[in-house]
Amino acid sequence: MKDKLARIYHWQYFWLSVIVIATLAAHFSTILNPNDLVLDEQHYVKDARSIIQTQVDQRPEHPPLAKLFIVGGIDALGDNQWGWRIPSVLMGTLGIIFLFFICRRLKMSLLAANLATFLFGFENMTFLHSSVAMLDVFYVTLMLASFLLYLCREYVTSGIFIGISALAKLYAALGSPAIFIHWLFSKHKRSWWFFFTVILAPLSFVLLMPLFDYALTHQFLNPINRIKDMLSLSESLTFANVTHPALARPWSWVVNYIPMAYWYSPHYTAAVSFTVWAAIIPVVIYMLYRAAKRNEAGLFGFAWFFGTYAVWIPISIATNRVSFVYYFYPTIGAFCLGLGAAFSEILDWAKLKTRRTQVSVTALVVTFLVLHFAAFVILTPVFLRG
Repeated sequence: MKDKLARIYHWQYFWLSVIVIATLAAHFSTILNPNDLVLDEQHYVKDARSIIQTQVDQRPEHPPLAKLFIVGGIDALGDNQWGWRIPSVLMGTLGIIFLFFICRRLKMSLLAANLATFLFGFENMTFLHSSVAMLDVFYVTLMLASFLLYLCREYVTSGIFIGISALAKLYAALGSPAIFIHWLFSKHKRSWWFFFTVILAPLSFVLLMPLFDYALTHQFLNPINRIKDMLSLSESLTFANVTHPALARPWSWVVNYIPMAYWYSPHYTAAVSFTVWAAIIPVVIYMLYRAAKRNEAGLFGFAWFFGTYAVWIPISIATNRVSFVYYFYPTIGAFCLGLGAAFSEILDWAKLKTRRTQVSVTALVVTFLVLHFAAFVILTPVFLRG
């Protein structure tokens, strides 16, 4: 019996399985609360109802795929909390799994991958968007799938998945610069097959959009006109003509701690976990340093940060486009990856030092992980009601 338990414990996917099961249990414990629509669920669930009943898409400013997932959930499980939110829960769970395998493809140790996955799985903004029927979890998870496929050198399917992720929400296109920067500066021999990724990303977006639109509205819509309409509607939402208490410029997401209330009882608060937010600048510096040392994980983590966050700053200045703190959600995986790699490296360094140093460093890392889980307990709707 002990041998069987030892084999299970030393199984390379043991901690990944524990994290997945624990986060799923947390989701299922709160999925029925509240029984009302949370924040933008009021838009997307109502839109899904309209699509089911009349085949009319009331939110044409967004591409069809994420809405199709919500429609599918309601069709399968009913017009209730399970139908609205189960697709998000399942996609968020897939995102945790994808992050683990991204870490492993980057040659991060099993300890580093487990640490990064723990930080990501129990990060508040990540958990929150995996709990509600909004569009973001779908595009972020599909973007992670495109990252993993790229790292596996599956350039054709990676390009297709970039296009598919943008069909969930246009912001997924920001994952493309991350992949390109890594390919450009990677120490590995660059494969020109990568240009299939570059070509197939926009091509799959354009070619698949009419199919997904037809699945929603039973009409074939011109994808070029759809893109023009989406961009036009997006460009019209600026800081000059939109009033909202949660509006925030991209640089303020890092400089200021900005919680955004989605719901109050139970409390759904869109805020990056304190621990991750406090570590943002040190982790970016660490990843840049490791990238300069030709470390693949450091390079990919920094490219991920640059593509999904840093480019928002010139976009915001140039277009005055409105933005909210939850737009930071696609970047959180990069910080968790960087933190996991940093902690693993620190622990490996401590092993070469005195016993006292080993104990002290291990205690510091464990303390951080405990604080991270405490932030999860404080911020998420699972533990504190009202």
